[in-house]
Amino acid sequence: MKKKKRLAKFLAGLLVLILIGLASTYVLYTNLSKPAAGESDAVLFEIKSGEVLRTVANNLEEQGIVRSAIVVELMARLERLTGLKAGVFVVDKSWSVTEILTTLNDSTKTIVDTIRITFPEGDWARDFAHKIGNLTSVEEQDLLDLWNEETFLKEMIARYEFLSEDILNPKTRIRLEGYLFPNTYEFFVTTKARDVTIKLLDQTKRIYDKYKAQFESSELSVHEVFILASVVQFEASKPDDMKMVASVFLNRLEIDMPLQSSVTVCYSLYEYDSWRDCETNSNFDSPYNTYKYRGLPVGPIMSPGEAAIIAVLEPADTDFFYFMADVYGDGTVYYAKTYAEHNANVEKYLKGR
Repeated sequence: MKKKKRLAKFLAGLLVLILIGLASTYVLYTNLSKPAAGESDAVLFEIKSGEVLRTVANNLEEQGIVRSAIVVELMARLERLTGLKAGVFVVDKSWSVTEILTTLNDSTKTIVDTIRITFPEGDWARDFAHKIGNLTSVEEQDLLDLWNEETFLKEMIARYEFLSEDILNPKTRIRLEGYLFPNTYEFFVTTKARDVTIKLLDQTKRIYDKYKAQFESSELSVHEVFILASVVQFEASKPDDMKMVASVFLNRLEIDMPLQSSVTVCYSLYEYDSWRDCETNSNFDSPYNTYKYRGLPVGPIMSPGEAAIIAVLEPADTDFFYFMADVYGDGTVYYAKTYAEHNANVEKYLKGR
């Protein structure tokens, strides 16, 4: 009887250990199956002729495209995605293992000579450099270095009417920040930093030429237009709001009132975890920080799109000096003439939630 009880306890304990092991294995597998990155991060990945599944899986893990080579092998066999094709592919670290394997099994997805890269409005220069560095032969750091190289920049100033000596200010972080126009481009996979930059600036020239009359009639210099447009781009998402926000900032500039834009603090910090970091570091010492220094920041803080540029060139006609967005609601932006009205909006739409 005692032996049977001991055996029952042993089997029960063994069952518990097995269940714990299975649960742990499931959790581990689930974690290792997750995408390697939480946000889109496209890169080039090459499969050489003759490489087997295990080699490809190991390369994917070594390059940080997936979390686990073992999971890649397992899923490839389970989902019958073992027909890997030789060639160069664009894969994204935010994709699932299945999405990556599906791409690597499709010969029509191989890259031959050119690659299309999209830069959305609001990208920083370092975002441009990172994407280009991932998807072409150009090194990310080489681009960033070139965009600060004085000899090259002086050549570009002579080449493009919209560039001026203002971009050579040594206080700026990246001197071509704000002048790399957001759009979708097609680059040669094998290319040079200079050629990439000229293609980007050529698109900016097309926008400048399109609104040249408005640039020339503006009370702001071209450089100031790009600076303010970059702030407006960061602050507003809709064209109508961009025109209103531009009006608010221009009204402040006219009376020498500090812009006090939190987005300029974001660029001052350059590395931050959340929007709260920008809101709580208004004393951070940087020539970009419009809480600490009056007037426009020392340079653009991101790449403005066409709508943001138009908003600065053709702002709404208002007497507003304040604005805030209902971030907890539908995102509606509310404007105010006085600080008391602004505080009332904050109490109603932010603190009251």
